[in-house]
Amino acid sequence: MSTSYRPYEPSQQRLLPEALQDWLPEGHLAYFISDTLDGLDLSAFHARYAKGGAGNQPFHPLMMVKVLLYAYATGVFSSRKIARKLHEDVAFRVLAAENYPAHRTISDFRALHLSELSGLFVQVLKLARELGLIKLGTVAIDGTKLKANASRHKAMSYERMLQAEAELNAQIKALLDKAECTDEAERHEPELDLPAEIKRREDRLQAIVEAKARLEARQREADAARGRREGDDRKARDKAGKPTKGRPYKREFGVPEASDQESFTDSDSRIMKRAGGGFDYSYNAQTAVDETAHLIVAAEVSQEAADSGELPGMLAAIKANVGESPVRAVADAGYRNEAVFEQLNQSGVELIVALGREGKAQVQIDAARRPRTVAMQEKLTSEAGQTAYRKRKWIAEPPNGWIKAVLGFRQFSLRGLEKVRGEFKLVCLALNLRRMATMPTV
Repeated sequence: MSTSYRPYEPSQQRLLPEALQDWLPEGHLAYFISDTLDGLDLSAFHARYAKGGAGNQPFHPLMMVKVLLYAYATGVFSSRKIARKLHEDVAFRVLAAENYPAHRTISDFRALHLSELSGLFVQVLKLARELGLIKLGTVAIDGTKLKANASRHKAMSYERMLQAEAELNAQIKALLDKAECTDEAERHEPELDLPAEIKRREDRLQAIVEAKARLEARQREADAARGRREGDDRKARDKAGKPTKGRPYKREFGVPEASDQESFTDSDSRIMKRAGGGFDYSYNAQTAVDETAHLIVAAEVSQEAADSGELPGMLAAIKANVGESPVRAVADAGYRNEAVFEQLNQSGVELIVALGREGKAQVQIDAARRPRTVAMQEKLTSEAGQTAYRKRKWIAEPPNGWIKAVLGFRQFSLRGLEKVRGEFKLVCLALNLRRMATMPTV
């Protein structure tokens, strides 16, 4: 059974004015986005509605995607603001052909179709490659911290979790004891709903227990990655398992620092240092930018505050998105990592990664322990290496600046790592379309 949608006729004729298309000047960004999307494959969106079902007719996916992308391309991210723009903004009305989905409908559509929207990101990249806007000669990789949709007031340190857990257990026990009192005692406190009070505290306790377990699990993984093992009696050990002469560990295996925090609103986010000082619950957003037209060819999101382990994933994402690897990848000193250099040595991609202080010619690096870092130091001190690295700043940094300063996207609307990854691709897709709209060859 074919799906029946609400009428959607962008070319419909009207009396006043004669047509929707007369409302905007030629060359408007809304027209470019509309025309581009008309040429893309939206079958994945339609597949969601293929089985039909009871209820009202859904809004046409093509219309919803056009509105959503134009909104992000013009710095409108809130579903409530988008819904308001559909009534107030001419460009939105043209794209929607006077359909007016409610903010909840817009929000639900975005959340439901994040994977399909990520697919459009790849489709647009392939289109740009066909048009010659992407050459994959040199790409620059850079990371930026974006705030999570998480409240700083709805978070708790590990130390406070231990205290709150004990306090709530005591309170629940006291309430359970009170619940066993006689009817006479209950009549003196008729306003107290004991079952509700117990349930409220039990729910709070469960949330704290789960958050504490997540912190402990992450700490166990981190400790294991450093070579520790459970039952090591807090003594550092060598590869053979023998205690070293170094100082003992300050913490038991898998026990977080007292100050380590967990968010109750977005448990996937992490505390990260922000530019200018201070800390926020954030994600590490990674972009790979092609030098030809400054289009973003890979957009990923990580929970790691440091960039040092992100290069392999970003290069893999470029190849998956565009179909081949770049000739050269440049990155700042935050990406220096001997293990990563070794891993990518046979990748076929030339790496140009700054080494910070280690990159200075007079600094001696242990060649036996870090041969790839020594090779990178030699490359960076050569004229060819310096010329290649000088491209990094003007390739990589503008798109991150555009995302934050031009689009105004500094905080995610969605919560959870997978949803955040989808939303970031949506942002980068919107920025790419905005960039392509200014290219004379498109």
